[in-house]
Amino acid sequence: MKTTFKDEGDHVTMGFEGRLDTAASAQTEKDMQVLSQHSGRDVTLDCSALEYISSSGLRLFLGVAKNARKTGNKVTICGLSDALRHVFDEIGFTQLFTII
Repeated sequence: MKTTFKDEGDHVTMGFEGRLDTAASAQTEKDMQVLSQHSGRDVTLDCSALEYISSSGLRLFLGVAKNARKTGNKVTICGLSDALRHVFDEIGFTQLFTII
């Protein structure tokens, strides 16, 4: 699992590559802490290279959404594959995030 972070001025982008499974979630959670250092800005979660997400990975995404709401910001998810979009639909995450 590889993550990338970009500060794009008015918002920040976190990219995910590989499999966000239980084994990778602890390190990914540490990688995602940079988002809290940039609170007060909109967040984009780029999943265009994400192959799989487990429940522990979904929990991380939910945490990002909760933190963004505290500051009145939005979280956008982009690049979901059809399979991942189906997962997000099934668990109701398409109602929590802006998905493009």
